Amino acid sequence: MTARMTESVPEVHILWINAGLSCDGDSVALTAATQPTIEEIALGALPGLPRVHLHWPLIDYATGEDFLSWFFRAERGELEPFILVVEGSIPNEAVKREGYWCGFGNDPATGQPITTSEWLDRLAPKAWAVVAAGTCATYGGIHAMAGNPTGAMGVPDYLGWNWRSKAGIPVVCVPGCPIHPDNMAETLLYLLYQAAGRAPMIPLDEALRPKWLFGATVHQGCDRAGYYEEGDFATEYGSPKCLVKLGCWGPVVKCNVPKRGWINGIGGCPNVGGICIACTMPGFPDKFMPFMDAPPGSVVSGTLSQVYGTVIRGLRQITLQTVDKEPKWRRKGSELATGYEKTRYD
Repeated sequence: MTARMTESVPEVHILWINAGLSCDGDSVALTAATQPTIEEIALGALPGLPRVHLHWPLIDYATGEDFLSWFFRAERGELEPFILVVEGSIPNEAVKREGYWCGFGNDPATGQPITTSEWLDRLAPKAWAVVAAGTCATYGGIHAMAGNPTGAMGVPDYLGWNWRSKAGIPVVCVPGCPIHPDNMAETLLYLLYQAAGRAPMIPLDEALRPKWLFGATVHQGCDRAGYYEEGDFATEYGSPKCLVKLGCWGPVVKCNVPKRGWINGIGGCPNVGGICIACTMPGFPDKFMPFMDAPPGSVVSGTLSQVYGTVIRGLRQITLQTVDKEPKWRRKGSELATGYEKTRYD
């Protein structure tokens, strides 16, 4: 799909490879983006965007060799600039005797499949920026957990955490299982503005996540956080109270879903009664299992919160009893009881 924009702004191609180890859930999630929508990006509905050519299997009209031709053109250096988006974890093709773990199209010269890792070898050095979409692509995700036979890893593990694109940009990681629709769309939008010279270098944290999206924890944006402060925890699902005792990792997970909602500000794991299982974190899933068990730190912090919170709740109830009433001067009668002092003009 091609955007319509002024000729003075450069064109940017977005090449999306969804052939890593994944479920395509990140592609599906992106279709629900609203701020901005993928249509606004692809059709040039936002001011100042470069002209965008989006080569994404989910919506591209081209099929077969016509679709793959853009990737071969990028490999030959015929697309300048282009952003490479990778969905799915990258398996280690060197840990088996034969065959391949995953691939994307066939090599015209040999007729053999081109592995996903080989595409990274071919395209990453020529890309203006590389974006890892979803937790599988960013840090390996489910496929990379202990005991897996593929040696799966995230794009930064494969290219190197100190890797830089030809524009000097590190791998841009937008984790989530699946990715939050608006987080992904907003990151692409930022990079497009940066490519057009309308935005500075994208700010990333130590895990290569956009800082403005992943600077706060789930807990800090959760509408249940007040219950934690008062030591009031849910003991079963369906309760509106804090879910830490039921296995929620929100206090230590960097994610903006509770604050942002899922679609149009509505939804998000804790907002609808689900625990946070830390799917945006580099250590997911190994460091956060078993799910639905109270996190180790919750025993100490939860106990302290209950002691502190019980006192706080008691004090607040005392205050509540006084402020939950009207002031005494709001009454009918001939006496003015507001404390107003009459002047000689009254």
